Amino acid sequence: VNLVPSRLTGLLFCACAALLPGFDGRGALKVFCRDRFNHASPNSAQSEAACAGALGLRLAGDAWYFGTLCSKPYIGDDRRAIEAADVRRINRLMFGAQLLFLALWAVVLALWAAALTL
Repeated sequence: VNLVPSRLTGLLFCACAALLPGFDGRGALKVFCRDRFNHASPNSAQSEAACAGALGLRLAGDAWYFGTLCSKPYIGDDRRAIEAADVRRINRLMFGAQLLFLALWAVVLALWAAALTL
């Protein structure tokens, strides 16, 4: 069920990263294309990869479960350390993606309404 929304979200994050100041649009697209399947779930890393690329961060990696280390691939590039301000940056990216989606949806609805009046 999440196949299309997860990929659309990743692409919207890449577009917003290219449009908003303070983000790396090319990095978002590069990491999205390269690392979006670096997770056990086929949908989970789609938006995570775009966020990691947009911010120049490395996310995911090894994790401990019930005292056992599970080796997992990383998502993104380790260009800088994660900091508390990244939470606000990611919120800006998510909000921008929502606005971009609403704008695109409004265009689709306007075109559909125009087609119905022909």
